[in-house]
Amino acid sequence: MNKFLFFWKELLSTFWFLPVLIISLAVFLSITTVTIDNFFELTKDGWICIFLVNDPDSARSILSTISGAMIGVAGTVFSVTLVALTLASSQFGPRLVKNFMYVKLNQVVLGSYISTYLYCLLVLNAIKNVEGEIFIPSISILLAILAAIANIVLLIVFIHRIAVSIQADKVIADISEFMAAHLIDLYPEKLDENKVFKRNIGIDAATSSYPKRVSIKSNTSGYLQYISFEVLLDLITKDNSLLVVHNKQGNYIVNGIEIAELWTHSNYEAEKIEKLLNQFVIGKTKTPQQNLEYSIQQLVEMAARALSPGINDPFTAMACIDNLASTMSYLAQAKFPSTQKHDEDDILRIISKAEDFEGLLDTSFNQIRQYSSGMPAVIIRLMEALTTIQKFTTKETHKKAVIKHARMVLFLGEESINEKNDIDDLKDRARKVLP
Repeated sequence: MNKFLFFWKELLSTFWFLPVLIISLAVFLSITTVTIDNFFELTKDGWICIFLVNDPDSARSILSTISGAMIGVAGTVFSVTLVALTLASSQFGPRLVKNFMYVKLNQVVLGSYISTYLYCLLVLNAIKNVEGEIFIPSISILLAILAAIANIVLLIVFIHRIAVSIQADKVIADISEFMAAHLIDLYPEKLDENKVFKRNIGIDAATSSYPKRVSIKSNTSGYLQYISFEVLLDLITKDNSLLVVHNKQGNYIVNGIEIAELWTHSNYEAEKIEKLLNQFVIGKTKTPQQNLEYSIQQLVEMAARALSPGINDPFTAMACIDNLASTMSYLAQAKFPSTQKHDEDDILRIISKAEDFEGLLDTSFNQIRQYSSGMPAVIIRLMEALTTIQKFTTKETHKKAVIKHARMVLFLGEESINEKNDIDDLKDRARKVLP
């Protein structure tokens, strides 16, 4: 079920799915409204008569005007979207193009204009004026007029959204908002220092009781996007085996490389191995669904570009640091999933790799620190971010990771900042973190 949800979310994030769905609904709606017009006729009394058409030529003219305008605006919308994507790619980085493509409003606008155009064409074809037989689908035409009015409002909203979406602060806020929701899905539990956790068993000790080893190799190249641990645990438990996974989500897999090893008591059929292999989803691009590093790297890339000599925008970099500090403050309190998974009888069945606090902290701040040499404002903001994160850390290993980064930031400041007052400001903040 979780694997199905993964593919469903990936489908929803494509640029084409929602417009195609809206177009399909428009086709169905045109057939439905024309059918209704065959059985019912609107009375031409009251205010509604303003929107009703009595002449077939007028009906054709209205539908032709609406359809022509809609397909013209659809081309404009597509062009504006491409311009926004180009600006986003050049200013913020090519990996952020996905964020603009997956905005639901952009998909709805494109689908709405094309579907209105197609709807008008289909209704236009239903108008008859042959040998005294006149058929004017009044309800369908009324709906087309209302759709045209709605699309005009939608165009104004779309232009506003595009103008706002290419602003650096808005891009950072959108990524941070996505990460905040993603964090709750990936790490819903809080860290409980009073709870006693099981000590992880070493791989050698865990595999020593299994006489046979089966290598599971990848049959394609790409990024490991998803691992269905629920299904794997069920399959491994039924066969009384142990699975050791060598890669985590986000790693690049080369065709033919061993991605896992299976330890078992009996021979394993090729069909069963294929079934296990199918629980590893490998694609051409990274996906953020099981890989928090992907979203963090987007903010890091924005900060690194902002700190480059060609752009020199420290305020964008500092905004990225602030949002990364918020993310890491949450992770400092979160319970990370165990790399060892047991069955209902508490027998170890899967040993995997997973993200940890120190690794995510390295991903968040290493590159930004390396690019911020000689920029006092950014270096001081890095130290302030680490000070904030330290306030939320209770686990000793987390504290050591924060202290390690604070020492590196302090060393960078002492080596690259020439102004004594700036160094003093940095040291004042460092004292709140360093022991």
